Amino acid sequence: MKKILEVPNNELMLGDCLNQLKKINDESIDLVYLDPPFFTQKKHSLKSRDNKKEYSFNDTWADIAEYSNYIKERIIECRRVLKKTGSIFLHCDRSASHYLRIALDEVFGVDKFQSEIVWAYKRWSNAKNGLLSCHQIIYFYSKTNFFKFNKLFEDYSPTTNIDQIFQKRMRDANGKTAYKKKYNDKVELIEKKLGVPLSDVWQIPYLNPKASERSGYPTQKPILLLERIISISTDIDDIVLDPFCGSGTTLVAAKLLNRKYVGIDLSEDAITLAQSRISNPIKSESNLLKRGEQAYLNQDDDIISILEKIGAVPVQRNKGIDGFLSIDGSMRPIPIKIQKKHESKDAAINSLLKASEKSGFSIKILILCEGETTNENYYERIPSNKIFIVNDINKFPDLKRFIVSNEEINNIPIASSKMHEQLT
Repeated sequence: MKKILEVPNNELMLGDCLNQLKKINDESIDLVYLDPPFFTQKKHSLKSRDNKKEYSFNDTWADIAEYSNYIKERIIECRRVLKKTGSIFLHCDRSASHYLRIALDEVFGVDKFQSEIVWAYKRWSNAKNGLLSCHQIIYFYSKTNFFKFNKLFEDYSPTTNIDQIFQKRMRDANGKTAYKKKYNDKVELIEKKLGVPLSDVWQIPYLNPKASERSGYPTQKPILLLERIISISTDIDDIVLDPFCGSGTTLVAAKLLNRKYVGIDLSEDAITLAQSRISNPIKSESNLLKRGEQAYLNQDDDIISILEKIGAVPVQRNKGIDGFLSIDGSMRPIPIKIQKKHESKDAAINSLLKASEKSGFSIKILILCEGETTNENYYERIPSNKIFIVNDINKFPDLKRFIVSNEEINNIPIASSKMHEQLT
């Protein structure tokens, strides 16, 4: 009889997961999470944090049929080892997600589809053609209709009506939602409300290059993402299987949540790295998730109003730069500083220079407070520092047009009232 290397031991298995899965007992796993190659038709490589080790793997295939068959064979084995109460989460992206959805439907059944989770994140990119890709897909299927599911809740939106939070609701005779009332026709209140049930769009930050959690393994996912998957689909001491465990993120998350784990990978380097991470788990905390996006917005309404007036993009949490003026992609964005109340002109200039000194901007703009006019013109120029000072933005709102009209952007002349009249 086949025997899994399981309770009470956790296990890492080296080899092709198709072969290693066959060593695992039927219906012995509570959760399968797999993050297979994405059909990118590329070789992925990345160096470790100390630059001493390079991790790489090939994601190249003859065609989509070969790739689909490869994944489907392994999904079949994953279904076999799942308990009747178990679930599978398959991670993919736009490259072949539509093919993998069909494979999952064929193996698990269309009726066992539970959710299409969108993992959304923000990333900087220099992509010039098409829409910037900022999400990946995670398909959630159950083996039967009697699967484990632990409901999680998120905080209410800041705009949520307080009545929706504190008043009980029910379905009326027509099936519509209505507030539940007591015998005296008063609305019944809720003693405790947990929040909004977790949706299928997950805003979890992508691991940035300097994150302490980063191991140097290509395509590494954040522990926070795997913790959420494990939390909604398993209980303490359940067994989590990752057939493409890579750097071991799933296994680290399982350990942190007191679950058992089985990891499989073809690469000996990956297995060694996973063992190291399991022995010494490092998890990057997301202040964005903890505090919420609004906690990072520090610009006051007056500054936002000025930036909107001139078509600039606000910058948060920066003492020297309040926004950027983008000129139709033909020039580098121009940093803008708005003088604060009780801030001297010299202090504002120094703050702008310090914040932008390493970026090599060809021009910087300082907008003075009302009443802080330095001369009779609308602008003055400080050539040595490439700073362009706006004395009164209310009298010269079309800043973009003025910038575009100058042939020598690095040597902008002082703007006189006559020039202002010509531009308007």
